[in-house]
Amino acid sequence: MVSGAALGTGSAAADPGCPSLYVVAIPGTWETGEHKPDDMTGPGMLAGVTRGLPSNTEVDYVSYSATAFPWEGDVYGASKKQAIDGARGLIHDMAARCAATRYAIVGYSQGADAAGDLAAEIGTGLGVVPPDRISGVGLISDPRRSPADVQVGPVVGGAGASGPRLGGFGFVSDRVRTICAEGDLYCSTADTDFITRFAGFLAQASGATAANMWRYQLEAGSIIGDLMAHGGIPTLQAQLSEDSNKQRVTQLEDFYGSGAHTSYGSYRVGGGQTAVSWMHNWIAGMA
Repeated sequence: MVSGAALGTGSAAADPGCPSLYVVAIPGTWETGEHKPDDMTGPGMLAGVTRGLPSNTEVDYVSYSATAFPWEGDVYGASKKQAIDGARGLIHDMAARCAATRYAIVGYSQGADAAGDLAAEIGTGLGVVPPDRISGVGLISDPRRSPADVQVGPVVGGAGASGPRLGGFGFVSDRVRTICAEGDLYCSTADTDFITRFAGFLAQASGATAANMWRYQLEAGSIIGDLMAHGGIPTLQAQLSEDSNKQRVTQLEDFYGSGAHTSYGSYRVGGGQTAVSWMHNWIAGMA
């Protein structure tokens, strides 16, 4: 667990007319694109993170066709790719004109999924900017959270519903912080819930291309390996039984009714701070 203290790394003075810190924010499911509710007037959960940052900071939001499930108009994987491409493009354009600017990437829900994947890409050293240009990556309710990721607030069990990123965050690992509320199944699914893990994998793989197919093959192999270590096909069959399906429906109803996934504005992570206020203070400390 990381305490509520803001952990920032200040940046050197940027070029004239350029921000010291450029924050790229990727909203969550139904917070952007055609799925955004008519009564939503702001950028959603991340508004509290990005509002009121220091004057030497510039913030841009990524707009994309956010969707929760692979059977919606834009399948999940393709929707997430749109978010990653948009965020990468914003960073590319800023880097082209501002050589000294540093970057923070923040995301919530599906946006955290995209933000984390982009951070992992940059962490390989082959991304849109060198890893040392990244000041921080903040992920709230990341569907690909790994137990190895640095968690802020109470430590929750399991991993994200879509499974952890194989290889982690590479050279930016020490600057990534993740927050997952207790009871939020998006970011805290039991390791032995193979039905949910396979469903999450299929959602991710809906955007597979020839270039990244190898990664999905590895991830599928990881799930199958875990399944075989926990009893194999009989375990999967048991989780597909009528009683298990009824339990899963009840679990999902309880989850949606709990509001855990949308609680981060009030969810306490320590030091008198909520998840959103902690993330705001952490990002502000980087400017």
